[in-house]
Amino acid sequence: MTRLLFACLLLLSSALATAQDRRPISHEDLWLMPRVAAPVVSPDGKWVVFTVTEPAYDPAEQVVDLWLAPTDGSTPPRRITASKAPESGPAWSPDGQRLAFSAQRDGDSAPQIYILDLARGGEALRATSISTGARLPQFSPDGRRILFTSNLYPEAASDADSKRVAEERKARKHSARTYTGFPIRNWDRWLDERQPRLFVQTIGRDDARDLLGGTTLIRSPGYAGRMTNSGEELDAVWAPDGRSIVFVASTNRHNAAFAFTHTDLWQVPVDGGEPRRLTGAADAPEAEGPGYTQPRFSPDGRTLYALLSPHTGKVYNATRLAVFAWPSLRAQPAIELPEGRSVSTYAISADSRSVYITAEDAGHEKLYRATAGRAGAELAFDMARGLYTGISSSQRGATVLVGLYESATEPPEVVRIDPARRTHHRLSSFGVERAAALDMAPVEHFWFTGERGARIHNMLVRPAGFDPNRRYPLFVVMHGGPHTMWRDQFVLRWNYHLLAGSDYVVLLTNYTGSTGFGEAFAQGIQGDPLKGPAEEINQAADVAIARYAFIDGDRQCAGGASYGGHLANWLQATTDRYRCLVSHAGLVNLKSQWGTSDIAYSREVGQGGPHWEDIPLWQEQNPIRYAANFRTPVLVTFGENDFRVPINNGLEYWVALQRQRVESRLVVYPDENHWILKGENSRHFYREVSDWLGRWLGTADAPPASP
Repeated sequence: MTRLLFACLLLLSSALATAQDRRPISHEDLWLMPRVAAPVVSPDGKWVVFTVTEPAYDPAEQVVDLWLAPTDGSTPPRRITASKAPESGPAWSPDGQRLAFSAQRDGDSAPQIYILDLARGGEALRATSISTGARLPQFSPDGRRILFTSNLYPEAASDADSKRVAEERKARKHSARTYTGFPIRNWDRWLDERQPRLFVQTIGRDDARDLLGGTTLIRSPGYAGRMTNSGEELDAVWAPDGRSIVFVASTNRHNAAFAFTHTDLWQVPVDGGEPRRLTGAADAPEAEGPGYTQPRFSPDGRTLYALLSPHTGKVYNATRLAVFAWPSLRAQPAIELPEGRSVSTYAISADSRSVYITAEDAGHEKLYRATAGRAGAELAFDMARGLYTGISSSQRGATVLVGLYESATEPPEVVRIDPARRTHHRLSSFGVERAAALDMAPVEHFWFTGERGARIHNMLVRPAGFDPNRRYPLFVVMHGGPHTMWRDQFVLRWNYHLLAGSDYVVLLTNYTGSTGFGEAFAQGIQGDPLKGPAEEINQAADVAIARYAFIDGDRQCAGGASYGGHLANWLQATTDRYRCLVSHAGLVNLKSQWGTSDIAYSREVGQGGPHWEDIPLWQEQNPIRYAANFRTPVLVTFGENDFRVPINNGLEYWVALQRQRVESRLVVYPDENHWILKGENSRHFYREVSDWLGRWLGTADAPPASP
């Protein structure tokens, strides 16, 4: 008994020493943590490939390479590329012997497709040489050809045409942009004339064929791909017989100023011909309809799946999984998740009998399972911590399911998920040791019932070196969107633990409008863009203060970015409970935001109509209208290249603050967009926030200022 007691005391003292050795997270810890991207499993399930970014504050020193790991976990991952240029979009050949990816290496004027022969070894060989660049490769079912995407000017009918047109544009003496329709911008870039095209090329030959060139489809004024943060994509996949390509495209994007737009599924023969619309009404191309993205075939080739986003007149609609028999294209019941949750990613089992789906659920992203032929899906297993993203499944043999796992205290790592055992095991450990050295408490979940009857989910983060006998100020942080969710994940731009430091408790509330709580809850914000969510955030702060004795209710600040910045500005207009505010990319004027943002129609739908109609909401929930009430000290930050919430809103807010003599600080990042993405700018931003909170809330070493 004495020996057992001694051993227990030894283990306890060791654990306490380990905990005491941990330190608060620094910006260097956060920024330099290796970043692991979504994995792609080999067709036979034996290997998984993924990119790893090794960040640096100097972009020239950042490294992005491909890594390979066995899915049985028998050996650690190994680096399989080591060039200066980053690789992206890795894809396996059907036999699992080769990898295709996109990279811009020495001598390339634009990114090209490279193929790495894993069986023979050696360097990757360039497969394409198209002047407009190549991305997102996909091997044909027989492994002899490669499919890829490139952006061309509409009049270009060949690569020689592309070079000629590019030279003509370059030789222009003016720099004017001319538009005849909407949209004209996306996030941080002006849209140009170039459009996405699909190419098929025989491996080993320079015979790239433009499958869409000269077609009626690309001459449509509304032709476009699926819009992404960096451009647009066609989500192309090979049909099982290798004779055609299935892809997504819009024919009504030019209607975006006055209607919801969407993408349909299309099919084009690899030998050329006019694409055939597979979904939607061919005789009514301008009509609003459900949007399809990310098509994928089952391994047995009998079923086509695609993400489906319906249009119901609501700003938000949960994503379903559309199902079609192939090749008849007979529609099957769409797969829907319990309580109207939204499909995030999906993977089809090797035997084609099951579909695995990830979906947001109360701060997590959990794994669901659907059986082929049935419309419903059910939770594969529950989880109390973290989330799964980016899942991928093998195509033959026993199903091997891989993905990323992360939590607020664990950076993303590649894992093999075992649904039968309701667990996973790590295949990579790039950030494990580094994270273990940091004092980061797991997030704590709690709920309360809002004044309007909805159950509201919250997460709370304690500071490093937490002392239960100390009273800590509260920093209320509001997420963007609004149709997103605070998640138990390792966040880069608003990292919970870096914000908390050693001095603050961080509160994260999933107000009405958040995803992960069912479609109806997310839709509940329509017609109430700011007031209702802000009231829930204030109530959450009251509940947290009453629930946790270590929170000092006399010292509170609030902040957020994007929609979270909108809410910060609404709090400025409607309450003086906070000692300070932080507003990044936040609108202050609903009307000017409508007319200057890169998206417009969804905003007026949310308000009930355009602002020139007699709709009181445009005035009643417009922060600038209450400028006479502005009195809370506020840190205002903006990226000058932000087209989603253009800087005019920041300048308008700043002038009102100065007019009302509100103590405030404006920080503009000329080389940033909606997000602060550059290392040194990010470090500066976090320092600004820390200094602002320290001034008004105080720290362990300094008392707060008086508002």
